[in-house]
Amino acid sequence: MIGFNKPYLTGKEGHYIYQAVLSGKISGDGVFTKHCHDFFEKRYGFKKCLLTTSCTDALEMAALLLNIQPGDEIIMPSYTFVSTANAFVLRGAKIIFADSDKKNPNIDADKLQALITDKTKAIVVVHYAGIACDMDKIMQIAEQNNLYVIEDAAQAIDSYYKDKPLGGIGHMGAFSFHETKNIMSGEGGMLVINDDKFVDRAEIIREKGTNRSAFFRGEIDKYGWVDMGSSFLPSDIIAAFLYAQLENIDVIQTRRKEIWNEYFKGLASLQERKLLKLPYLPEYATNNAHMFYVVCRNAGEREGLISALKSKNIFAVFHYLSLHKSAYYHNKHDDRDLPMSDQYSDCLVRLPMYFELSNSEVREITQAIQQFYELT
Repeated sequence: MIGFNKPYLTGKEGHYIYQAVLSGKISGDGVFTKHCHDFFEKRYGFKKCLLTTSCTDALEMAALLLNIQPGDEIIMPSYTFVSTANAFVLRGAKIIFADSDKKNPNIDADKLQALITDKTKAIVVVHYAGIACDMDKIMQIAEQNNLYVIEDAAQAIDSYYKDKPLGGIGHMGAFSFHETKNIMSGEGGMLVINDDKFVDRAEIIREKGTNRSAFFRGEIDKYGWVDMGSSFLPSDIIAAFLYAQLENIDVIQTRRKEIWNEYFKGLASLQERKLLKLPYLPEYATNNAHMFYVVCRNAGEREGLISALKSKNIFAVFHYLSLHKSAYYHNKHDDRDLPMSDQYSDCLVRLPMYFELSNSEVREITQAIQQFYELT
């Protein structure tokens, strides 16, 4: 079986975990957490980085920092993971789902203005497959309407909009280091704060509502409960694992891009014949090779393709179900049709993508897809 995902180990993860244990401090904000923070702030120019236990936690921190209250409206794509919405639903917000773009699953920036009301507080964008949304347009709309922008950059490490790193454009950005991501620590995430006014409070919220971080830096002589918060810090063991990955980010990214290009080359003829669609990369976006997907012509065709690949021991999977049609939220949705979100929900297939996938295996997969379309 060619599996869908296989976590890649660089070889130093266990060594760094051992160092973290020997240091005598394996709770949050240890030596390796600081190494990770420094890496992101220096490499990408992020203003402030805070590791969290997940991208979900990073998004929940963002909702707390924005003081989201019951009745506030948050605009986000329907085609996304449930965590994007849950972070704000937990604060009592009403989610206003936006449709996806016709060319890729990212939010359709041209439809945002019509969704804004006097209750709108923020726009949350998701850089699907690590490919940038139209951030100039989105930031302009937000500025004109006095709104915050949160980047759900869970899939977008080491990817750019023009010359700007994703996660570093909006007021805040949230990353994931789940084992399915390019750079991973099993579970894990990070909040990036790009607006100075949120930096101090972010540290407090992350530390259970206390000013403990300032105390350990010697800025105050004692610490206490000063705000709402929760325990969002990961163990330094997780950070140690993550740092081993970060040290090898260029090697990992180079190989993933080779695999992505091999897929595109092997399937280009099917797109030319209009039998399926391949990922669309706008001129303003880079490709971090987080995933490779194809979009079938209908749901039945997708089901047939996944089954055909499975019969050849190739594990391909679909992705999100439109959140506006979910069991939890469909009664809360305002009945607008979101046809592109539904199309991706019905027709998108993700192909195996991981560092150790060989070129011969990629060719085996592309040939199996070619054969499926020759027989249909």
